Amino acid sequence: FTDYHSHILPGVDDGVQTLEQSLEILDCYEQLGIRIVWLTPHIMEDIPNTTTHLQECFACLQSAYRGKITLHLAAEYMLDNLFQERFKRHDLLPLGERGNRLLVETSYLYPAMKFYDTLRRIKEKGYYPVLAHPERYNYMGERGYKTLKEMGVKFQLNLLSLDGMYGKTVRNKARWLLDNGMYDLIGTDV
Repeated sequence: FTDYHSHILPGVDDGVQTLEQSLEILDCYEQLGIRIVWLTPHIMEDIPNTTTHLQECFACLQSAYRGKITLHLAAEYMLDNLFQERFKRHDLLPLGERGNRLLVETSYLYPAMKFYDTLRRIKEKGYYPVLAHPERYNYMGERGYKTLKEMGVKFQLNLLSLDGMYGKTVRNKARWLLDNGMYDLIGTDV
């Protein structure tokens, strides 16, 4: 399968820190049958990665990796002021073969300011917003999920949510979203 959300680009965020760790994880992924991995490092005010820096780090990983998995670079954007600035400048690393999806997230405790308006603007610019791990947002319930789906927002499941990695409430939300056919993409978030 394709992993649409990972933090295995080394040394750029709170994910994997060394090239060796990245290569080990990719070897494990290959054994598990994962064929395509999207590397989606954080871009947010607290982790202000630049597009150029991420592209350079990605090139280093690509040159070191000798396995069979196809690697792609995108980003996971916190819907904060830094995102708003980069969005205006079209300084984005989109997800998907067509480059028309943006992986976005908010705080787990409350939605971003102008959350729905930002998602609409993303769509108006020709992108599909992909909400990373919607099951983990404490503030969101069934009605909020349905509203987002009606707006055309895509949902990305964190596989470990189904196993209870983030607690029982998150697991139950993930199962409800899965049972109701709301997920569009899967990621490990590793």
